[in-house]
Order: sequence, then C-alpha cells, then structure tokens
Amino acid sequence: MEARDILIRPLITERTTQLMAEGKYVFVVAKAANKIEIAKAVAEIFKVKVEKVNTVNVLGKTKRMGRTSGKRPDYKKAIVKLAAGESIEFFEA
Repeated sequence: MEARDILIRPLITERTTQLMAEGKYVFVVAKAANKIEIAKAVAEIFKVKVEKVNTVNVLGKTKRMGRTSGKRPDYKKAIVKLAAGESIEFFEA
C-alpha cells in the first residue's frame, strides 16, 4: 500500500481540534493498515516525526427513515501523536 492509500482523510471535529493542542491528530485510515504503516505514511506525507499511533475500529450506526433502515459504513481511525515541537497544518491560508 502507498502512503496516500493508507490515509484516507483527516477527521476534524470539536474533540479532535482540542486534541491537536496536545499534538495528537486523528485520521480515517484504510481498514487493512496497521500502526507501523500508518506511522510511516504520516511521516512521509507531512514530513513530521511520529511518536505513537493508536487505532480504533468504529462500527457504523444503524439509522432509520420511516420503515426502512440502513447502516452507516464501518471505518478505522488512527490517533497519531507527534514528537514535541512537530505540527501539521490542515487549514493553511
């Protein structure tokens, strides 16, 4: 897998924005990717030093609209902690 195939997109929410102050960044990643591959992909794409990676498999919620029900897709997210002094800019001016 290439680095761009591993990192699908950054996950930007109110909680993840607070984590950015601590040097932790959250990404939606490929389900087959492991922690080592994720760390290498982040280091290669953003040119930063990765200290630690935690992963979470998120199950999609079941949603209903009237009688019909559906399910949101499952996905994997990675919480990447960068070394002290490193940062990633998502919102560049």
